[in-house]
Amino acid sequence: MTARPPSGQYPSDEGPGHAPAATGAPTGPAVPATFLPARTPTRTGPATAHRDESARPGGSADRSAPTTSPEPADGPRPSRAARVSYGSPPVPRAPRAGEEREAEDGGVEDGGAGGPSRVAGRPVAGGGAGPDDVVEDERGVRAAPALGDEERRRLLAGAHHDPHAVLGAHPVPGGVLFRALRPYARSVTVAAAGLRARLRAEGDGLFSGVLPLREVPDYRLLVAYEDAELELHDPYRFLPAIGELDLHLIGEGRHEELWRALGARPMTHQGVAGTRFTVWAPNALGVRLTGDFTYWDGTALPMRSLGGSGVWELFLPGVGEGALYKFEIARPDGGHSLRADPMARRTECPPATASVVHASHHAWGDEAWLARRKSGRVHELPFSVYEVHLPSWRPGLTYRQLAEQLPAYVRDLGFTHVELMPVAEHPFGGSWGYQVTGFYAPTARLGTPDDFKYLVDALHRAGIGVIVDWVPAHFPKDAWALAEFDGRPLYEPADPLRAAHPDWGTLEFDYGRTEVRNFLVANAVYWCEEFHIDGLRVDAVASMLYLDYSREPGQWTPNAHGGRENLDAVAFLQEMNATVYRRCPGVVTIAEESTAWDGVTRATHHVGPSGFGGLGFGLKWNMGWMHDSLAYLAHEPVHRAYHHHEMTFSMVYAYSENYVLPISHDEVVHGKRALVSKMPGDWWQRRATHRAYLGFMWAHPGKQLLFMGQEFAQGAEWSEAHGPDWWLLDPSYSAEPDHRGVRDLVRDLNQAYAATPALWQRDTDPEGFSWVEGDAREDNVFAFLRYDAEGSPLLAISNFSPVVRHEYRVGAPDAVPVWREVLNTDDRRYGGGGVVNAEPLKAEPTGWHGRPASILPVLPPLGTIWLRPA
Repeated sequence: MTARPPSGQYPSDEGPGHAPAATGAPTGPAVPATFLPARTPTRTGPATAHRDESARPGGSADRSAPTTSPEPADGPRPSRAARVSYGSPPVPRAPRAGEEREAEDGGVEDGGAGGPSRVAGRPVAGGGAGPDDVVEDERGVRAAPALGDEERRRLLAGAHHDPHAVLGAHPVPGGVLFRALRPYARSVTVAAAGLRARLRAEGDGLFSGVLPLREVPDYRLLVAYEDAELELHDPYRFLPAIGELDLHLIGEGRHEELWRALGARPMTHQGVAGTRFTVWAPNALGVRLTGDFTYWDGTALPMRSLGGSGVWELFLPGVGEGALYKFEIARPDGGHSLRADPMARRTECPPATASVVHASHHAWGDEAWLARRKSGRVHELPFSVYEVHLPSWRPGLTYRQLAEQLPAYVRDLGFTHVELMPVAEHPFGGSWGYQVTGFYAPTARLGTPDDFKYLVDALHRAGIGVIVDWVPAHFPKDAWALAEFDGRPLYEPADPLRAAHPDWGTLEFDYGRTEVRNFLVANAVYWCEEFHIDGLRVDAVASMLYLDYSREPGQWTPNAHGGRENLDAVAFLQEMNATVYRRCPGVVTIAEESTAWDGVTRATHHVGPSGFGGLGFGLKWNMGWMHDSLAYLAHEPVHRAYHHHEMTFSMVYAYSENYVLPISHDEVVHGKRALVSKMPGDWWQRRATHRAYLGFMWAHPGKQLLFMGQEFAQGAEWSEAHGPDWWLLDPSYSAEPDHRGVRDLVRDLNQAYAATPALWQRDTDPEGFSWVEGDAREDNVFAFLRYDAEGSPLLAISNFSPVVRHEYRVGAPDAVPVWREVLNTDDRRYGGGGVVNAEPLKAEPTGWHGRPASILPVLPPLGTIWLRPA
């Protein structure tokens, strides 16, 4: 765990944040109503439209606020100026007393018997009033020293590094200086216990004045607009709401709980409820906060830079959960850009692009699952995965609705895990989630982050693990997201030959920058800890490892040693894996790595022949097995003899890594055809080959992964627009038994697999596998033995020819006198022809295939059988 500073310095010690009360009541100590008179708001005409953000510096065509606001049911809204609140909710107030009126110079004149309030302010060193004095006449407010031209320009341009030094309340000789930046306001008045003083207008929305006090009081601002007056906490009276240790760890790139330090965090700070906003933008000249609470005008909310950390911060009182926001970045070139929060934990639903203030309220119910997970080793346990694209599995369902259907379906089929294609927010649905802009936010298309937690919780309570596809290889170039975030390359390398990915039109991450590595490592931990994810399948690892990936000579920059290995990416993957395994016991990381990189699943501290330590993954997709086996089956049976090695070659390297055998979404799209449609022959032959292949796959060393729709032999390619063809399982459909049979086979494969330790207990041990017949190329037959830790065997035999092979002699160990068939893919229950071994098979003392005994099973055409000792 990351070391934490003393209580009160760490964000989580501030207490839980919450949204402001619906009534708009103040969140801090109440000021007596007698000291807070205000005019009753009046409506003078229809509401003005929101100002077009693209018409001002930093504007953007992708703004999240609508260009016009609907009128409320009771009539038109007040004018825009009256509606700008800049953070705090309006406080309903009584009409102004007739005997009290404000003087133009900011004082309150005696106009009646009531007179001015008589409550002492807190003294300030050097001020004119003593501790027992009262402010009798507010007309004594002095003009504040004028801001220098350059400082004023930078403040108004959103390019000031420390607006808190200019705005807010500050002791000065002779009193306390108050300054507020409130565009569109008619007046700003400082209100404290016994004190009301109108500040002088400086122009450009600036208001200031020096009050004869000795201490900065606990004050609020009364901001009068054309048609309303609001009571607000001043954001510029608060100390930084982020601790020094957080900033130190961010600067070093070692903050493993980065999501607790950066982004929007509802909290109570200095006794006031609001939200702390922080963002890392080291190259920015300035950063302003904007959102629906400012009507998308960030002029009044510049943020402060916190030293050399590159972090900008602002605590905004009165803003809570559900608020929309973005950061307005003042770039080094003088321009402005409006950016979503890279650390946002919730987002608007695309195509809208704003970030959303969020705090989780989900109560987890998966304690038993997590306890079991800690004690297990994934390599020595059943592990069969159902890959799902959530938006299209049942189109139109939300996370919570999926929680009512997906766990029951997966559990019925017997899969141990689901793998969810990327759930992190992405702007283009057609990317299937692989072009991420919101790395810390589950996509809002299906609900809120708590809704996604509800789904994970439901899967865990059903006994199903959850793996999530994670994409740290690249990100899209959208101008509102990570690309040149603060006006210069930040998350991406400055070298354009390393930044741009030639295949996907995206940008790669700068793994050599410690803060960027921290962003990604903390993100991996975030999904595992905050969402109880059981595994991360890391996408496109090969594109990270090689500097020349999909690049021609002259289009890539070598590493410091002149090589093509991305040494920074290697270090990042090692750090990510080591951190996840240290912090999250029982979690597994899985690499989609399509090359022969040495040591993908080797421990990071074990140096291999290449001179590198292992990358530290738990498992790796066996892309070679998948390509070779599918290529073999694509041939007509009569031609398969010439490609026999494609089914056996995987065992040459099967124990070089810890493998998953993937039939994933990538293999059933873009003209590759669905799994059953890859097989040659008529419909019966294609289904039979499909079933035989699944039987071969489930018996082969390695864990299994099957994409949705392939479990019932869907014939069409997958489309994210409409998902699996569930209608194939409609009893009214004439071919429904064919598809239901394949689904029933998958269920039985998973059940037999889970009940047979020989198929998973020694997946990474060469002693757990032995070929019986690997050279029968003319027969298209493969036979092998799997052993569990006690030496108990399972014999798997596959016949990939359309010929029934009666009494096909197969070698067997003499320790097993009788075998029985436990699974046959040609069983009539699965839509097969019913060529089965109904009776036990007695071993004969005839040696065969180098074995001391043999048996004579019948091999079904295009079928796989599993035999166990009787």
